[in-house]
Amino acid sequence: MSRYIIGRIGQALLVLWIAFTASFLLLQALPGDAILIKFQNPELGLGPEQIAALRDAYGVDSPLWQQYLQALGNFLTGNFGYSVVGSVPVAHELLANLPATARLASLGFTLAVLIALGLAFLATLAPFAWLRTAIQSIPSLFVSLPVFWLGIMLIQIFSFRLRWISVINPGEFEGLILPVITLAIPISAPLAQILIRNIDEVSTQPFVAVARAKGASPSWVLWRHVVKNALLPTLTIAGILFGELLAGAVITETVFGLNGIGGLTERSVRFQDTSVIQAIVVFSALSFVAVNLIVDLLYPVFDPRLRRLKGAPA
Repeated sequence: MSRYIIGRIGQALLVLWIAFTASFLLLQALPGDAILIKFQNPELGLGPEQIAALRDAYGVDSPLWQQYLQALGNFLTGNFGYSVVGSVPVAHELLANLPATARLASLGFTLAVLIALGLAFLATLAPFAWLRTAIQSIPSLFVSLPVFWLGIMLIQIFSFRLRWISVINPGEFEGLILPVITLAIPISAPLAQILIRNIDEVSTQPFVAVARAKGASPSWVLWRHVVKNALLPTLTIAGILFGELLAGAVITETVFGLNGIGGLTERSVRFQDTSVIQAIVVFSALSFVAVNLIVDLLYPVFDPRLRRLKGAPA
């Protein structure tokens, strides 16, 4: 078991290094210069010597290999550099914008799980075959909805048409309703699809037939015997969807004008603030890897067969 954990941690570190290296090289290959975009404005009154001094301070004219090693060393010590646009440490920018995104992502994922569970139970317990078929087709509709289009449609319907939810100076709770729904609906689709399929597969197992033969109601069999076994494969897709959750948060925050990691990403891309973009990429990769690592470590906890397998000698 310890060898399995060490191996998974090693794989996670390798993924983080690849994400850092790939993002560094891609950002260096992009045209444009954040320092020139900000400081070459004539209104600032900076001369060529002053701009050259700024470029030297940010280290953008150093050889590529030197910039890479310096950036890698800084990241390993928790120093993400300085934002050219904000003129503050990148870590400060991330910490200032992280709580809003964490709140949106956690609420969105929670709602996505509830929607997926509701669709899976309705698709299993609905009294009519045509109704079960219709419910099973809903996730396919959800997964095809672009996040930005869904957000705009929700604003158009619930804010401008029905006037139920304000998007102009809303309260803290009111301002999260539409963004959370926008984020949750596309995420819930693959969760519901996997869960429905797993429930159908587990329902054909002999132990389920035995429970039914003893006179247990369909809902009792579903809750006590089927769901526990059907949820295990869903853990994997839930971890994978976390990356999509972060991408959806970026688009959602941009559509609704929220201040968070998504809004910070949009501003950083617009002004080519590569230090901030690099930190966001690594942070997103770290979050994705951490969630999937937790999922991998939870599998043996929930499935004794895997626990015995991982503990067996190689």
